[in-house]
Amino acid sequence: MVGYHIGLTCEARHAVETFRAALWRRQIFQRNAPLPIIRSDNGPQFVSHLFESECERWKVEHERIPPKMPNMNAYIESYHRLLEDGCLSMYEFESYTEAYRAVEAFIRRYNIRRLHSSLHYLSLAEFYGRHLETGLQPKRPVKD
Repeated sequence: MVGYHIGLTCEARHAVETFRAALWRRQIFQRNAPLPIIRSDNGPQFVSHLFESECERWKVEHERIPPKMPNMNAYIESYHRLLEDGCLSMYEFESYTEAYRAVEAFIRRYNIRRLHSSLHYLSLAEFYGRHLETGLQPKRPVKD
């Protein structure tokens, strides 16, 4: 999880702020990395002129999945399931602040401590560092 927004609303300006923060965190433009492609659903914040103009400004391709096709965004859907099972369904929050803190702690665990089998049993943070240093690639799924 490179960037995220937690709040009672998610408007185009929030999506743009999160997008900018993610680009900055990954230092996409400081190295000669290929420009990323951002994939989203068709929520109003992502189909807005503000978000589209931000993608154009940074020359990032914005790919939107077809309506009612969540399998086209399987990675984030899978992550949302992990967030639900590993965080949200485990508590009865008494305030939004408490919920926000639990989600932020989950994201830190997921990125820094959780080992991922497809990433050679490295955390996301460690895998990303090795990928930049050595070009390490994720494991390919085994086909029957």
